[in-house]
Amino acid sequence: MTRRAPGIPHTSQATAFPLGGIGTGNVSIGARGELRDWELENLPDKGRRNPHSFFAIHAAPAGGSPVTRVLEARLTGRHDADAGYAFDQLAGLPRLAGATLHGEYPVVDVDFDDDVLPVDVSLHAFTPLVPLDADASGIPTAVLRYRVTNPADVPMTVTIVGSVSHTAGRGTPGPDAPWGMRATQTVRWRDDGDVRGLDFGIDLPDDDPGYGTLSLTTTDAATTVKPQWVTSYWPDGARLFWDDLTADGLLQAEPRLTLEDRPRGLFAELDADPDAAPLTEEEMLAKLPRLRTGSLGLVHEIAPGESRDFEFVLSWGFPNRRRGWHGHIVFADPPGDEIVHNHYATLWPDAWAAARHLHANLDELERSTDAFVDALYGGSLDPVLADAIGANIAAARSTTGFVLDSPTPELGEGPVFAAWEGSFDHGGSCEGTCTHVWSYAQTLAWLFPTLERSARRAEYLLETDDEGAQKFRGNRIFGGPSWFMGPAVDGQLGTLLRLHREWRFSGDDAFLRELWPAASRTLDYAIREWDRDGDGLLDGEMHNTYDIEFHGAEPLANGVYLAALRAGARMARHLGETERATAWDRRADHVAAAIDETLWNGEYYRQVIDDPDAHRYQYGDGVLSDQLLGQFHAYLNGLGSILPAERVESALTAIVAHNFRDDLTAHESTQRVYALNDEAGLLLASWPHGGRPSIPFVYSDEVWTGVEHQVAASLLFAGRTEEALRIERAVRSRYDGTHRNPWNEIECGNHYARSLASWALLLGASGAQWDAPTGVLSFAPASEGAFRSLFTTGTGWGRVEIDGDCLTLRLDGGTLDVDDLQLRGRSLGRGIRLRAGETQLFPPDTTTTIRPTSTTRTSEEAS
Repeated sequence: MTRRAPGIPHTSQATAFPLGGIGTGNVSIGARGELRDWELENLPDKGRRNPHSFFAIHAAPAGGSPVTRVLEARLTGRHDADAGYAFDQLAGLPRLAGATLHGEYPVVDVDFDDDVLPVDVSLHAFTPLVPLDADASGIPTAVLRYRVTNPADVPMTVTIVGSVSHTAGRGTPGPDAPWGMRATQTVRWRDDGDVRGLDFGIDLPDDDPGYGTLSLTTTDAATTVKPQWVTSYWPDGARLFWDDLTADGLLQAEPRLTLEDRPRGLFAELDADPDAAPLTEEEMLAKLPRLRTGSLGLVHEIAPGESRDFEFVLSWGFPNRRRGWHGHIVFADPPGDEIVHNHYATLWPDAWAAARHLHANLDELERSTDAFVDALYGGSLDPVLADAIGANIAAARSTTGFVLDSPTPELGEGPVFAAWEGSFDHGGSCEGTCTHVWSYAQTLAWLFPTLERSARRAEYLLETDDEGAQKFRGNRIFGGPSWFMGPAVDGQLGTLLRLHREWRFSGDDAFLRELWPAASRTLDYAIREWDRDGDGLLDGEMHNTYDIEFHGAEPLANGVYLAALRAGARMARHLGETERATAWDRRADHVAAAIDETLWNGEYYRQVIDDPDAHRYQYGDGVLSDQLLGQFHAYLNGLGSILPAERVESALTAIVAHNFRDDLTAHESTQRVYALNDEAGLLLASWPHGGRPSIPFVYSDEVWTGVEHQVAASLLFAGRTEEALRIERAVRSRYDGTHRNPWNEIECGNHYARSLASWALLLGASGAQWDAPTGVLSFAPASEGAFRSLFTTGTGWGRVEIDGDCLTLRLDGGTLDVDDLQLRGRSLGRGIRLRAGETQLFPPDTTTTIRPTSTTRTSEEAS
C-alpha cells in the first residue's frame, strides 16, 4: 500500500491510537510514538502510565560513535508538575527530535525524525482485525514492528530494546498493599523454541480479580536480554539498564537483583533494628518495591542502503472480571467478590498463549488486516468518510465493550457481548448495554455480527418481561435483578429493528424463532401502551435517549415505531404468522398516514403538544436532528422509504439549514460542550421559527457525533453527498489530534457507542444491502462515476468495484453464495458462488476468469 494517512505531529498531545482486540482492553500509541493509556485490567484507565515501559535504539556505525535514544519524540507540553517528572517516566533520557503519526485503523505508523541518529526508523503497529471473525479480532495483543534503514555508506549495528513492567497488582496503599501494590510481580526469560521473550506474572491466585499476565515476545533469534532490572529503593535499575545498553548495545542479566543489604536514609524505617543480622537478598526483595521490569532486545547488522524489521509482540491476559457492573446507575449488583471470565481467556489462558497464537498465525492475520485496510481506505470513498467509518471501529475494541464467557445459565454457553455506553477516564459510563444508545451503533453488526446476535439474546431472553416491556439497561446478564426503570421507546423499538437486522444479515431462522415470542410481545406492548388514544400515533409518556420523557406525539418515537412495524411484519410473515403480519402492515399504513397528517408542518416533522412548557424538557415546533431516525433505520434494514420521499428531502434540508453551524462562536449553551469556538457542528435541535420552550429537552444545544453520523448517512441514502461531507468534515476537523483524539469520539464518556453509527456512512455511500433470507446482494452508490469500496455479508467480505453498468466482486475472506446480485435494482447475475481469493466480473463476459486477489492466497498457495 503506497497510500498514507495525513500525519499528526508529535506535539499533538490528544492523540492516542488504541491497540487491542475486542473485549481485551487497550494500550495506545501516542503521537510521540510512546506507549500510553494502559487499560488492560477490565476497566478504563485513561492517562495510566506503566513504569519503565518504552523502546530504545542503539545504533553503532562501523568505525563511528554509537548513538542511543529512547524511541520517542521529545516530551512536549507543560513540564511543571509539582515534583517534576517522576522517576518511572525516565524523562531525562535522550529522545528523538520529532515524530509524525499516520493512522488508518487498525494500523498505525510513526515516522521518527532526528539529525543525530545515524539511521532512519519508523514504527508499524496493529492488532489484527478480520471482518466476521470476532475471535481473530479479539486477541489480547499488539504487534510492534520497528523498521530501521541505514542511509550511510558503512554497515550499522543496531539494537532495538523493549522494556516493560507488568501492569497487574496495583492496590490501595496500606499494610496489605505496601508500595501501593497488592502483590509482587514476577518476570522471567522464556524460550519455547519458536517464541522467546519476557513472561510476567503476579503473586495472586489465578481466580483473583487482579490476576493477570503479560509478555513481550519475538520470533527473532538475535536477542539480547536483561530478564529483570535491579530492584531498589531508588532508580538504580534504570541507571544500570541504560549504562548497559549504551556501552555496546548488548544486555546482560544482573548478577544480583538488589544492591542493598539494608535500607538507609529515607527507607530506614523498613528495617529499624540496627542490631539485626543483615537481610538476605530474598528478605530484601520482600521489602523492596513490588514492580518488576525486564528488557528484550534484538540486534542486527544493517548494510548500507538496506532496511531491517525488528518485530515484537506485546500480549496480556486478565481473565477475571468482577461479576456485576459496579457502575453509577445500576446499584443492585451481585456480590463483588464473584467473577465471570472474559471470553478471550478461554481461547488463550495467559499472555504467553496469546503471543504464541499470534506469532504462529501472523502472516494470515496480517494479510487479512491489510486487505481490510486497503478495501476501506484505498477505495473511492472520500477520505473523510473512510476516516469516520474506520476510526470509530476503535470504540468497538475499547474498554466500552467486553465479551463474557457464559455469564448466566439462561444464555447457555459461549461468548456474550455486553457494554457500557462509553468509558469515563477511570470507570465505565452508563452501564447495561443501553438499548437507546446502542440502537444507533452499526459497526459490530456489519463487521462482527455474531456479537450483536449474542446481545439480542440477552435483551430478549433476560430483559423482556411477560407483558413485553424491555428494560433499556441490562443487569440480569450478571445474575442481578432487573433494573427498576421501564422501557425506552426508541430503545425497545430499536432493538426489534436490530433483531430484524441480525436475522436479515445472517439468515438464521433458529435465532429468529428463539427470540420471536419476546420480540413480538415488545411490539404489541408499544401498540397497547404507547398509543393511548388509539389514533395510530404513539403519544404516551415515552422515555428516550435524551434521558427524559417526551409527551404528545413526535417524530422520533413514531418514525422508529413505523420502521419497527414494517420490520415486524416481514419477520412475522417469514415465520408463517400471516394474520399478525397483515395486521402490523395495516397499522403501519395508518401510522405513516398519521405522521404525515399530524406531525408535518410543511417543512419538517415536529412535536405536537398543546403546551411545550406544560411538561418540562419538550421541543414542540423545534427542528429535531433525530426526526428521521426511523427512516435511518429503514434505510439500513432494507425497508426503503417509509415516509414520503419529498418530505424526507424537505426534512433533511431543514435539519442541515437550521441545525448545522459552520461557526459556534456565538452559540449559547449551558449544557455539556463537545464543540465550541470557531468549530462547526450539528446541534441536536433548534427553533428557527420561535417557540423554544423555557426549558427544552436536556442536551438540545449539544453536538453529538453519533447524531451527526446518523444525519450524514441519511443524506447519503438520499443522494446528497456534498451535504453529508459537510457534516463529516466538521466532525473530523474537530477530532484532528490537537484538541481531541481522532480515535475517540466522546459523548458521555470516551469511545462512546453512538459514534458507531458511522458505519452507516459506508452503507449510505455504497447502497450495499445483504438480505440473507432471499440471497440478494445489492449495491446503489450515492454518487455517479466509478466506485470502489469494502463490503460485508454474513459469510464473506471483500471489495466491490462499480464502473458504469459493470460490477466486480473481489472476495478477501469467507464465502459468498448469492442468489441474485443487483446494481441499482437491476439484476447482474444469479447463482453466484465465490470463495476467498476469487474475483468475478458481472455481467460476465467470455474474457473474464475467476482469479485470486493480490492480498490473499489461493488454496494451492495456502497448502
